[in-house]
Amino acid sequence: MTEVNEGAVDLVEVIRGDRVESVHRGHIVVCDGAGEIVEAWGDPSAVIYPRSACKMVQALPLLESGAGAHLTSAQLALASASHEGAAVHVAGVNAWLRDLAMSEQNLRCGTHMPYSDDARADLIRAGDRPCQLHNNCSGKHAGFLALSKHLGAGPEYVEPDHPVQLAVRRTFEEVTGMDSPGYGIDGCSAPNFATRLDAFGRAMGLFAGARDGGGLRQDAMVRLTRAMGAEPMLVAGEGRACTDLMHAMGGRVAVKTGAEAVFIAIIPELNRGIALKIVDGTTRAAEAVIAAMLVRLGVLDAGAPVAKRLTHGPITNCRDKVTGHYNVRLR
Repeated sequence: MTEVNEGAVDLVEVIRGDRVESVHRGHIVVCDGAGEIVEAWGDPSAVIYPRSACKMVQALPLLESGAGAHLTSAQLALASASHEGAAVHVAGVNAWLRDLAMSEQNLRCGTHMPYSDDARADLIRAGDRPCQLHNNCSGKHAGFLALSKHLGAGPEYVEPDHPVQLAVRRTFEEVTGMDSPGYGIDGCSAPNFATRLDAFGRAMGLFAGARDGGGLRQDAMVRLTRAMGAEPMLVAGEGRACTDLMHAMGGRVAVKTGAEAVFIAIIPELNRGIALKIVDGTTRAAEAVIAAMLVRLGVLDAGAPVAKRLTHGPITNCRDKVTGHYNVRLR
């Protein structure tokens, strides 16, 4: 295992005029349906926090326990989401909590302003404050609450020794194929378990290779992957990379971003899973690389507007003048 900054390679150049102004470095792994590496850039053994890119893994115990047997595709998408706090997200999580005979007060994700411009403006105009339903992780936390209720466990479900988080850690280590070397506390207060990038890529490969009828875990993986592809607006929101990429691919591929420039893709038709990490934590670089990888694998049209926007730009200034572009290097 190596530190995340060791062995990284140049992946994205930022061009201004005719000069390279900055370079983003990182690591990428592509794994097959058995979890074996088929391509890699940088150092696959780099240790990362997967952050929100692992939400579908965190949701596996919800389904494997039986607690999520009757959940809808929309609820599973919300459980895997980093949503923008728009009305559709808030309403969906709120309805789920009512089904659990719970409320926003039972959440432990904390409060931030919604990422949605419209939702933020609506709150300001109304003189209201955001609540935990607006938190981008509120859907994941509703899933945690559903599992906690099913287990008959206590209310502090984000504590590392709570039955919910013990189940998440056990599942995370099983699908990554390694013991986690530790955890950090995520922005939503839940533990986020560290792992090697190749181990995380293994998990994404297993999701891609899962098939209906393959057993409890594969069935759960299929449900979550399909839900993300079927409900891309719930996974992120209007104009966001995850949503736009999944729309462009017709829901055939599930993609998910994580904070500090982690990104994954699950491609069932190719039995391929992708995991990547940009060392400097810059979102624009992670979005550029995942889009370029999807084009490389033939599941995203290079001419699609979202592909052009994320992999090339152009970069514009406040007067809409073109000042530069991106150049993704996958050599």
